[in-house]
Amino acid sequence: MSRQFPLDKVRNFGIIAHIDAGKTTTSERILFYTGMSHKIGEVHDGATVTDWMEQERERGITITAAAISCSWAKTEVPLENRSKPEFLTSFNIIDTPGHIDFTAEVKRSMRVLDGAVVVFDGVAGVEPQSETNWRYADEANVPRLCFINKLDRTGASFERSYASILARLSPKAVRVQIPWGEEDAHQGVVDLIKMKAYSFEGQMGMDVTEHEIPEELKADAETYRAELIERVVEHDDELMNNYLEGNEPSNEDLKRVLRKAVIANEIFPVFTGSALKNKGVQLVLDGVVDYLPSPVDVPAIIGTDPKSGEQVERHPSDDEPLAALAFKVQTDPFVGSLTFFRVYSGVIEAGSYVLNTTTGTKERLGRIVRLMADKREEVKAVYAGEIAAGVGMKDTKTSHTLSDEKNPIVLEEITFPEPVVALRIEPKTKADQEKMGMALKRLADEDPTFKVSTDEESNETIIAGMGELHLEILVDRMKREFNVEANVGAPQVTYRETIQKEAEAEVKYIKQTGGRGQYGHVKIKIKPLEHVPAEERANLPKAVKHEDHFEFINNIKGGVIPQEYIPACEKGFREAMDRGIVAGYKMVDVSVDLFDGSYHDVDSSEIAFKIASSQAFQDAAKKAGAVLLEPVMKVEVTVPEQFMGDVNGQLSSKRGTIEKMEDRAGSIKAITAQVPLSEMFGYTTTLRSMTEGRGNWVMEFDHFAVVPGNVSEEIKKKRGVAV
Repeated sequence: MSRQFPLDKVRNFGIIAHIDAGKTTTSERILFYTGMSHKIGEVHDGATVTDWMEQERERGITITAAAISCSWAKTEVPLENRSKPEFLTSFNIIDTPGHIDFTAEVKRSMRVLDGAVVVFDGVAGVEPQSETNWRYADEANVPRLCFINKLDRTGASFERSYASILARLSPKAVRVQIPWGEEDAHQGVVDLIKMKAYSFEGQMGMDVTEHEIPEELKADAETYRAELIERVVEHDDELMNNYLEGNEPSNEDLKRVLRKAVIANEIFPVFTGSALKNKGVQLVLDGVVDYLPSPVDVPAIIGTDPKSGEQVERHPSDDEPLAALAFKVQTDPFVGSLTFFRVYSGVIEAGSYVLNTTTGTKERLGRIVRLMADKREEVKAVYAGEIAAGVGMKDTKTSHTLSDEKNPIVLEEITFPEPVVALRIEPKTKADQEKMGMALKRLADEDPTFKVSTDEESNETIIAGMGELHLEILVDRMKREFNVEANVGAPQVTYRETIQKEAEAEVKYIKQTGGRGQYGHVKIKIKPLEHVPAEERANLPKAVKHEDHFEFINNIKGGVIPQEYIPACEKGFREAMDRGIVAGYKMVDVSVDLFDGSYHDVDSSEIAFKIASSQAFQDAAKKAGAVLLEPVMKVEVTVPEQFMGDVNGQLSSKRGTIEKMEDRAGSIKAITAQVPLSEMFGYTTTLRSMTEGRGNWVMEFDHFAVVPGNVSEEIKKKRGVAV
């Protein structure tokens, strides 16, 4: 067995954007032009390949990231050579959701991709989810191409959209194309490197035709080409010196250095067109080949040796030991569980055993499939730099590492945002009860931002997610895929609790009951937790156990508490944090320092130290100014100008803070505000009635903030806590 494509001919990239910017439409064109599908499916018809779930087709939105494998020969390759292997580049593409409720799909996809095509609406420009996705790409250090789409629409403006990218995302964006006409006059694009115009003719724009640049665009093209050259030559000393001496670089040199700058995240090239009208997509694919990195262009993946704790790295090579990251689990109606993984080094063969270093168990990969959205092709092996899925893997979940048994490695886990909306859910009938538990477990395995818990007081099942739509979709999937009918309560905010200052506490738990008694004695200090980046945590002292929201410091000296009771103390602290102090919500961002105590030779036990620790934590937290935290959302409302005053006033009445107001196409205004989530339930109806149905809004989680005193009292009353 050998690989089909050399590593430098592989591109793993994602298509990311705000909802309705045209990602899925662009993906459908890619599938058609690469020969993967013989008919273009449209989102508005509910017939797309990548949006294959019923819920996606009904709503016209992408919910789950879809993986596509295909290959592409550049448009400059003669027609008769386009199917020859030496001219082809292998694409592994992930079409991600744009709706904020499914943002985890983007985050996990960014982790395993080498590049991204960011799609923008040519009318709206940069939108809120564009910013969030861009931030995820920044965190993952993923090189990007920009594609300003929908230039055929009324109100479209390439220059306005380009200016919004420069202002709101990065000043490193630079035009490599400009449009040939806009709105009804949109005919094609002008390439600023080749200095040619291109139109897209024939069936579905299949035929890319080269033209001389129209007279009316020549001056602009010259100006923007000069700007492009200046930005590119900055990244190569030799090219810069030649350019300063008056020598313009050749197109080959320009593309070579531009590629280097894109891979280093120093330049983000901007393409343009209209995916729906079949204009410009093929040239974006050429740009993917020319500028986005192959697996050999990105740094080696770094992980930890589970035995020694030392850092190890794996290079993208079939000859290195296996290192792969599972980034998504999906329930498939035909084959059961599908586990998507990216192979960073080595080879995975069907029928072989691999070590799951996260759990320490061995996993057999019976079948491996390459994904064509909802269709799959069985393969014998997956090589370094490729993305595929294993069928029926039992113990492997999102973020788990698969590795070679003799050379184990643990890759850094993907971090996901905390859920902010919760619902109470109960089965409709006794027959649904057992099925509901299984369905919720399967859905939680698939989606790390979906959490299931039980209310200890009422014994009710609580589901929590990233938004109302997120939970609505999951309940709908439970009904359709698992045949479980359920009643759901009204959405509720998932509050958190934290402390504001340092405090100490001491508890002696002593119980005599005849015979052996119980004795546990602890002294602790607690303080607000200062975050330590994941990459720096390895440098912390061994006595410090630091996580995202909890830190435990074991400062016991001289055996005043025996080491075997320390884990019980930690468990007591964690349980007290889960129960909360103010209103029974989970506590976050607390550092606990266990520094003293005592024990009894006969009466001390794990349970005694656990109870003492739990009580000490509660005492200390009360002294440390425990407060409620609520999720605050970043809200963007777009309304016609005449309604702006009313909408501003309404947002302010919801405890909102107006951050900025911007002009959009026509007389549309965009208002950005920060508003507590608890105030935003049912806002769609309110906005529609205020704006004669012409207002739109989107929101995404921004941060947790302290709940004001009067609101906190109301929450406590609802929870039955004495005020």
